[in-house]
Amino acid sequence: MSAQDAIASLQKQFPGKVGQGKEFRGDWTVELDREIIRAAAAHLKLEQGFNYLVDISSVDYFGDEPRYEVVYEFCGLGGANDQQHLRLKVKVSEDDPVVDSIVSVFQGADWHEREVFDMMGLHFTGHPDLRRILMWEGYPYHPLRKDFPLEGKTTDLPGEEGFSRPAPLEGGPFVAAPEITPPALGEALTTTHEPHARPAD
Repeated sequence: MSAQDAIASLQKQFPGKVGQGKEFRGDWTVELDREIIRAAAAHLKLEQGFNYLVDISSVDYFGDEPRYEVVYEFCGLGGANDQQHLRLKVKVSEDDPVVDSIVSVFQGADWHEREVFDMMGLHFTGHPDLRRILMWEGYPYHPLRKDFPLEGKTTDLPGEEGFSRPAPLEGGPFVAAPEITPPALGEALTTTHEPHARPAD
């Protein structure tokens, strides 16, 4: 059973709810209505042999509507579907940022959905324990949304508990000084430079 066959099976099982499959560099993707995601995941697992959930991620199309997209990566391990990959996508609106959880179908979806909830602010109906997984409980923002500033936001927490001011946008601790020219492609780097010192508090 190939990814194309699985898409055709989804289209037959959920008429009018599944879009046309698209292929790019050997990977197949199909978009479907968000209300069938749990049933579609169960169909892929039980009927089509896509028995491994690789990942769940999300995209913010800030300025467009539907604003969000949830992306599911499935793979078949063993049997006729071994190493077959299939990607499902569902659109989620800014006004109703909710999609059904698939934890009841794939237990591995648990932490993936929690991360999407934490970072993007999308809610998963039916998740058994939907709480933050990276940020602390009570944190009022979702850092992967495109309207969240790269330097972060200020917080009232004391310094030991979190950043008290936005972090400087210096590109990380190992950025070369502006006057240093990087070597050309293929040219050996013959000198080393100390990383920038951390800004004083």
